[in-house]
Amino acid sequence: MSGFTLPLPYRLFFLLIEPIATLAGAYYAFLDQRTYLDLTHASSAPSPIPLGTSIAMSQLANMYFAFALSEALVLRSTSDLRVWKAVLFCLLVADFGHLYTVRELGVQIYWSVSKWNAIDWGNIGFVYLGASMRIAFLTGVGFASQGKARKAA
Repeated sequence: MSGFTLPLPYRLFFLLIEPIATLAGAYYAFLDQRTYLDLTHASSAPSPIPLGTSIAMSQLANMYFAFALSEALVLRSTSDLRVWKAVLFCLLVADFGHLYTVRELGVQIYWSVSKWNAIDWGNIGFVYLGASMRIAFLTGVGFASQGKARKAA
């Protein structure tokens, strides 16, 4: 095990803020599917929600829940920098995949911040923040000694 000192911004974001925000996404994808679909793309949101769509939404909620638990519990259970880097790298790959999923809304969705609704802020803005935090962590930003942080990996 290679212990390291986790800077406060990472501790707050990865162990508290992001898991809670991800649980909010899980809540809407599972318990308020109508709102989730309407906010994602109102003109194509089916009414009533077909069973297959509801099942897929519930599976999405389950993945959000797994994401939140993995981040909050796995990262809390170790002080091994290699484990942190592996988990955060996997989540970074998931960030890029998540951003790719909204491409059908048009490329302007990625930068038209003034047109974003609540789900766009979660699907794009918050994912930008999470990806930025992961990139910063993986490159050693904010660690007292970047050399020591990199050696432990």
